[in-house]
Amino acid sequence: MKKILMLVLAIIIGVAFVTTVYAAEEKKAPATEKPAAAPEKPAKEKAVEKAKKAGMKKFEGEFVSKDDAAKTIVVKGETEMTFDVAKAKMGKKVAAGDKVVVAYVEKDGKNIAKSVTKAGAAKEKKAEKKAEKKAEKKEEKPAAPATEKPAAPAAPAAPAKK
Repeated sequence: MKKILMLVLAIIIGVAFVTTVYAAEEKKAPATEKPAAAPEKPAKEKAVEKAKKAGMKKFEGEFVSKDDAAKTIVVKGETEMTFDVAKAKMGKKVAAGDKVVVAYVEKDGKNIAKSVTKAGAAKEKKAEKKAEKKAEKKEEKPAAPATEKPAAPAAPAAPAKK
């Protein structure tokens, strides 16, 4: 009985040591195989790459009409295209005749819009922000003091030596 107990105990101890050694080797391996970090790309480049991977396309043209019931819009550029805007991010209110940019994906023969923005909307936003900053700076500047401080009294003269 003692021999069997010693054999089982030796197997358990052996398995415990072997599993810890394998676990330690697996943790070390990924740390040494890390590739050098890629240089950071600007956000604009990342967005362009993401769009290319997703098959995103852009269409620029003149906004023609919107059908709220069918949730579609019609944009006329080189050709006239219809887009499904059920899940699209619509920018500012778009009226007929406005120049727009539509980011879309072709899926099952349909053009599904991801975003619809007015052409030049980014420039308008920047101009608005600059105007707001100028207005804030004007408000922050204190006005010239209305009353002047009185001059400090002259210090008494030192007594003359005799």
